[in-house]
Amino acid sequence: MSTAAVPAARTGQVLADLLPASRVRDVALVLGGAAFTGLAAQLSVPVPGSPVPVTGQTLAVLLVGTALGAGRGFLSLALYALAGIAGVPWFAGGSSGAAAPSFGYILGMILAATVVGALARRGADRSMLRTAGAMLLGEAIIYAVGVPYLAFATGMSASAAIAAGLTPFLIGDAVKAALAMGVLPTTWKLLKR
Repeated sequence: MSTAAVPAARTGQVLADLLPASRVRDVALVLGGAAFTGLAAQLSVPVPGSPVPVTGQTLAVLLVGTALGAGRGFLSLALYALAGIAGVPWFAGGSSGAAAPSFGYILGMILAATVVGALARRGADRSMLRTAGAMLLGEAIIYAVGVPYLAFATGMSASAAIAAGLTPFLIGDAVKAALAMGVLPTTWKLLKR
């Protein structure tokens, strides 16, 4: 019996795996994930006293990683970062390039999408509690890379970088995690998987 005829285990799939498998599908998903992230980054609100704006980008990154899985999530965010470095104006507020003090967050997003994608393949997007854990871990990864990069790029002290690049975003990120907690498990239930 071919392995294609055997359905994947419930926790072995991510949402993207429910689409018919092909290279065209995978390329379209990677391009779509990068474009979705770029679009979400345009929902940008400046934060007084911080060079880092509030954006829809974090939620997009976590949804892309979770829905596409680790490999496609990584490729989507790597494509997003590389295209932005090359001049595509789809970083926050229509910016591009690697010189911004907030570029470390984009690097963290590549890692976060990969990690939440791996967790989703293990079923982390099937229940509200597990989804919350995966989203919070993804957000923590983004900050673990972004805040030190912010401090380095601007010459801020660690405490100043935390005050400017972490603290103002905690409530918004909790809301984003709550949205994902509702969307992902509900999607699986609707698909009866």
